[in-house]
Amino acid sequence: MNLSGTEVADKLGISAQFYYDIEKGKKKLSADNAVQLADVFGVSLDYLLGKTDAKERTVRPSISGEALSAREERDIGRKLEAMMNELESDTALAFHGEPMDEEERELMRISLENTLRLSRQMAKKKFTPRKYRQ
Repeated sequence: MNLSGTEVADKLGISAQFYYDIEKGKKKLSADNAVQLADVFGVSLDYLLGKTDAKERTVRPSISGEALSAREERDIGRKLEAMMNELESDTALAFHGEPMDEEERELMRISLENTLRLSRQMAKKKFTPRKYRQ
């Protein structure tokens, strides 16, 4: 896919200059924008973050039988980012009095993301009227 930086920025809803600053490492991408960027390029978020060499997205299992919408995915990303920022703000995260290292923080983030995703799917299953279920 050949997109200019301006086209990518438009798809993300950010300015071209902000996108170029992200590319240069001067600015950080929000969790919400990272999910959108992975969608734009059709790759997994793990690939985008350099955690895997596999470009293919994996389909997350859904207990309700339905995948979450893009809006629901963005909401999860926003909540996760807010939760991680709150946990890291005033005091350092600690486990049994020992500060958490980067690996432990990442495990915490994954756990929180899975919990948010599962709770969203359970709520969707519980509160969607039967006539709208597929």
